[in-house]
Order: sequence, then C-alpha cells, then structure tokens
Amino acid sequence: MKAYEGVREMTVRYAGRTTRWSTKVVIAVALLAVLLVAAVPVALFAGLILMLLGHVVGGLALFGASILAAVAAVVIASVTGVRHLRRLVTERFRVVQLPRRDYDYD
Repeated sequence: MKAYEGVREMTVRYAGRTTRWSTKVVIAVALLAVLLVAAVPVALFAGLILMLLGHVVGGLALFGASILAAVAAVVIASVTGVRHLRRLVTERFRVVQLPRRDYDYD
C-alpha cells in the first residue's frame, strides 16, 4: 500500500509541473464565464424585484449588463481556449501550416 502512495504523489507533482500558466489562465477564464452565465437568472430575479419596486430603468440595466458580461466572458473564454488548443496541437504533434503554393489544385 505504501508503494502506491509514492506513485500517486509523483503523478500529482508531475501533472502540476506540466500545467503551464496559459493553461491556468484558460481554466480561470472558462470558470469566470460559467459563473457569469449562472448569475444571469439571479440578475433577472433582482431586476424584476427592482422593477416591482418602481426602478424600471435600473432593473433593465441590471439584467442587460449581466447578459452583456456573460456574453463577453463566453466569447473571451472561447477565443482563448481555441488559441490555447491550437498552440498545444502544434507543439505536441508538430503540425505545420502549408505554404500558399501547396494549396494549388490546378
């Protein structure tokens, strides 16, 4: 049982060393996007309460701002994720982009 604990510890240390800062940034941005998307229904409820209390413009602004923030976070997360995935694929599998002349089908 003791030998397995050492292997597990080494595996965790190795995984921690291979995680780059860019990977951590992509994970953080994706987590922020998920949290902002999950906050949209809460903002809708809070906006409805504000509108019932007479602050119609404030309620609409709260709901609209939450949707804009969630959409922006999702777009940023997807762009950084795709960029990170392309970098990983090109580094790991040595994928290169062909020059323009190699795409000629004549």
